[in-house]
Amino acid sequence: MSPKTQAGDAPGARQAPRGAAPAADVIHNIGYRHYDGPRLGRAYARRSLFSQSLRGAYGLGRSAKSKVLPMLLVGVMCLPAGIIVAVAVATKTDELPVEYTRYAIILQAVIGLFVAAQAPQSVSRDLRFKTVPLYFSRPIETTDYVVAKFAAMASAIFLLTATPVLILYVGALLGKLDFVDQTKGFAQGMLSVALLSLLFAGIGLVIAALTPRRGFGVAAVIAVLTISYGAVSVMQGIADEQGETGAIEWIGLFSPITLIDGIGSAFLGATSAAPGQFGPDAAVGVVYLLVYAVLVAGAYGLLVRRYRKVGL
Repeated sequence: MSPKTQAGDAPGARQAPRGAAPAADVIHNIGYRHYDGPRLGRAYARRSLFSQSLRGAYGLGRSAKSKVLPMLLVGVMCLPAGIIVAVAVATKTDELPVEYTRYAIILQAVIGLFVAAQAPQSVSRDLRFKTVPLYFSRPIETTDYVVAKFAAMASAIFLLTATPVLILYVGALLGKLDFVDQTKGFAQGMLSVALLSLLFAGIGLVIAALTPRRGFGVAAVIAVLTISYGAVSVMQGIADEQGETGAIEWIGLFSPITLIDGIGSAFLGATSAAPGQFGPDAAVGVVYLLVYAVLVAGAYGLLVRRYRKVGL
């Protein structure tokens, strides 16, 4: 470096020719400026993550291809409800042919496909592209991330399952069915799908968070939901054929969909889908509620533990 070069000169600055008057040196400050705007904090970040995750579950804000499957599944969920309402109004029946609490149980395969497709979409890409530590580099904690993702997935499933129940209710009122009975059944149906949404969201997210590969997550969620329901249904059928009807209600504890069915049968006046309609009574229903609470709380705890590791 020339001895005439000053320490504060900008690199690459032009030197004045010999014999000419020296030009004034200029130092360009290209550093970051201090942010003086509002500090929105963790609550805003949590709400933003929730809304973006909920929108993403239905492909909103994403490519047109991402909207096809979720919107198709919404249509499949709502179409039977529309047909049921049309038939009930045309025939002027005194009650709907399907109970509000039974509708989601009947279409549980559609709900399983939605969870299998959207739970990995919600969390697997963050794991695959290693963006989770970026979330935690801002004022957001592990619990904030898990709560936002859990709430968004549960809300997406609730919208999927509650919409056809609402269609049934509106159709029943248009068909001039008994207002009190229909309102009671509608409230029970909404509570049932709310419980289902929390449970399926927790199970789907825990499975999807185990792998950054979306395809593996989709297959694993489908396998867990389908195999557990199939195995429980077969075991309940065998117990019914052998006259062991008392075992049917206990076997129902080992599948998410039969667990929701049992809670509805015990506390919401629903007709059980178990063989012979041997659903649990209120005493056994308490066990169902305890198992349900353990599964939901356990799913939340496992997600928090998982993201404490990957967020490092």
